Amino acid sequence: MTRSTHTVTNQSSPLVGHDVFGGDAALAEGFALHIGEDVAAEATADLGALGRTAGTAEAQEWGAQANAYPPVLRTHDRFGHRIDEVDFHPAWHQLLGRAVEAGLTDAVSLPQGNLRRTAGFYVWSQVEAGHGCPVSMTHSAVPALRAQPELAAVWEPLLTSRVYDPGPGPAAGKAGALAGMGMTEKQGGSDVRANSTRAEPLAEPGAYALTGHKWFCSAPMSDAFLVLARAPGGLTCFLLPRVLPDGTRNTLSIQRLKDKLGNRSNASAEVEFDGSTVAWRVGDEGRGVATIIEMVSATRLDCVAGSAALMRQAVARAAHHAAGREAFGARLIDKPLMRNVLADLALESEAATALMLRLAAAADAAAAGSAQERHLLRLAVPAAKYWVTKRCTPLVAEALECLGGNGYVEESGMPRLLRESPLNSIWEGSGNVQALDVLRALQREPGALNAFLAEVGRASGADHRLDAAIKDLLTDLSDLSGIEARARRLTERLALVLQGALLVRYAPPAVGDAFCAARLAGEGGAAFGTLPGGADLGALVERARPVNEG
Repeated sequence: MTRSTHTVTNQSSPLVGHDVFGGDAALAEGFALHIGEDVAAEATADLGALGRTAGTAEAQEWGAQANAYPPVLRTHDRFGHRIDEVDFHPAWHQLLGRAVEAGLTDAVSLPQGNLRRTAGFYVWSQVEAGHGCPVSMTHSAVPALRAQPELAAVWEPLLTSRVYDPGPGPAAGKAGALAGMGMTEKQGGSDVRANSTRAEPLAEPGAYALTGHKWFCSAPMSDAFLVLARAPGGLTCFLLPRVLPDGTRNTLSIQRLKDKLGNRSNASAEVEFDGSTVAWRVGDEGRGVATIIEMVSATRLDCVAGSAALMRQAVARAAHHAAGREAFGARLIDKPLMRNVLADLALESEAATALMLRLAAAADAAAAGSAQERHLLRLAVPAAKYWVTKRCTPLVAEALECLGGNGYVEESGMPRLLRESPLNSIWEGSGNVQALDVLRALQREPGALNAFLAEVGRASGADHRLDAAIKDLLTDLSDLSGIEARARRLTERLALVLQGALLVRYAPPAVGDAFCAARLAGEGGAAFGTLPGGADLGALVERARPVNEG
């Protein structure tokens, strides 16, 4: 017999049974804007299939399980033999396998591969973010490996394969492979030039023996790792396979797994190389940073996409909850103040999504030979990485608050999003690193600023507040005295102006108008939910809701 006091009323339903791609107006419209007509139908169908899977209860349960049962390190077997294995919950393999099958590790084999892959990464990251780490590193290892063609010939087909093959084995016996990386050392952090790991040449051409310690080695069960070490000619990039070509295990001793704030499904390790660890040089000796920068640029774009995905998932959950919950005689979503909060959150999310898609399209154009788009990326990627990842945490916290006490409970999924939200602002260089990189681009590569100004100039005259913001930005750039202390503010302005230009050109008028009023003209407040009067809250809130939510 059910007691009357146990009857559940006025609770929103789970957000399941929807298309994470097609139900996201900003993503679907933005993707259609950039994708070529010749591949649009195929690409949209692929993303729709992935989006429908992402919206299922089964996929969401995979995400919950992978974090509830984090990886476990086994350093030795029962007989005392060193094995250095990390065990994962089956849900991890489901998530990672589906990502590989969907081509999220491959941006090179299909037309407009960066755009298609980035959109897919954004969709599937909304299920669970931790497994996106090996996905991102595998994809981004490809351009770096091309600095050593004979290695690329072996590994690129494996890294871009759509076969998930998680077992250890030599490259020749694998149907697919994943890549990790080990750059950071305990004494240096982001300052990789302080790295002390040594690389001594071996008799085999291109082979070296490594000795040292890596403070963070991401995804230690990957098939190969890109690492930095000091060769006789200076800091150099190396490919370190988990299993050597003869089938023996390489010496990669895992000292411990990190106990992290979030990203708990993913193993991050400290590893030791003991002088018998074998790796192969990628690029010339002494050119390690220049070689690895190809990887860093790609992973920084994934930081933007990962944060945009977290933002979108948080906003969708908040809007869905508000549509299914009543308070003080009406649905929450119809309350004017809640509508302002949801509209403001939706605006921030849409701006992040628009910027992500534009950068992904630029990556395709740059890969096809466009110097203009390559210059744009040089400035826009670190600016976007700085700003979008910085905005992620306050947005997710505000979205969590929309659910009230329910949002603070683990079962809502919101705490996991909140714990995950700071990661991308740290990974691949914290905020200061990005701001300083923006300064380097401005000071050393004039083509980068020219490309940026050409991009935002395409929206000239469309909105007086955007025009004024561009003018103010140029004033900032005209005085470079004491620029390092102002680097964060300048980087923020670059990102906001670029977002404003994209929304004014491509988004519905209600979106562009609200963004210029609240983010460029300063008519809005600092907190979310303070959009100025006149903003079309209804239009913005509708874009926050999953179109076909169940």
